[in-house]
Amino acid sequence: MVKFKALLFDLDGTLVDSEHFHYNVWNEILAESDIQLEYSDFLKNFAGIPLPGNAKRLKELYEIESPLEVLISRKEDLTNERLKTSTIELMPYVQETLDFFLTKGIAMALVTASKRADVDEVFRKNGLGKYFKLLVTRSDVTKSKPDPESYNLAVKGIGFQKSECLVFEDTVNGLMAAKNAELTCFAIQGDEDSHVKLGAADLVFTDFRQARTYIIANDLI
Repeated sequence: MVKFKALLFDLDGTLVDSEHFHYNVWNEILAESDIQLEYSDFLKNFAGIPLPGNAKRLKELYEIESPLEVLISRKEDLTNERLKTSTIELMPYVQETLDFFLTKGIAMALVTASKRADVDEVFRKNGLGKYFKLLVTRSDVTKSKPDPESYNLAVKGIGFQKSECLVFEDTVNGLMAAKNAELTCFAIQGDEDSHVKLGAADLVFTDFRQARTYIIANDLI
C-alpha cells in the first residue's frame, strides 16, 4: 500500500468552525432585503459553496435587486470586517491532529475556497500558519471547488504524486473537487445525517480523532 506523504486540508467546516460565522454575515446582508436564512437551510444548501456561487443563488432565489458584483463585494467587505472582531474556533481534535502530523514530518497544504485575506486572518487568530507548507485559496485560482483546479495546483506545489496525497473535506462540493482531481479523500463531518450524501468519499469520519486513529492503525503515513 502506498503511504501518504502529503495531506491537503479544506478550511471552513473542516479545520475551523466557521459556518456559523458565514451564516451570520449572510443574514446581516440579507436582512437589508427583509430576508432571513435558517441555519439548517444554510448548512444544507450553501455551506462549502464558494462565495460567487452562493451570491448568485441567493440573488436569484430571493430576487435581490443589488447587482451580483455588489452583493459579492458586500459579503467580502463585511466578512473582512467581522473577522477582526469574531472568534472562530478550531473544529474538534484539529489541534492535536495537526500537531501529530507535524511531528511526523508530513507535508501539509491548505486548499480553500476562501479568499487569501480571510485565510490570513483566521490563521493569525488560531496559529495555523506553522503547520502548512502551502496555501491555495480562491485568490490563487480561476475556477473554485468543485472544479479540481485548486487541488491540482496544490499537488503540483507540494511536490508529491497524487497517489501520495490525502485530502480532508467536509462538504459535497469540496469532496467532488478532490475526486475530480483523482485524489483520495476522507470526509470529516460531525453531522451524521450528512454522511450518506458524502458517500463518494473514500471514508467518512465524525471527527479528526477518529480519522487519526484509523490512519495510525492502518499505517497510512
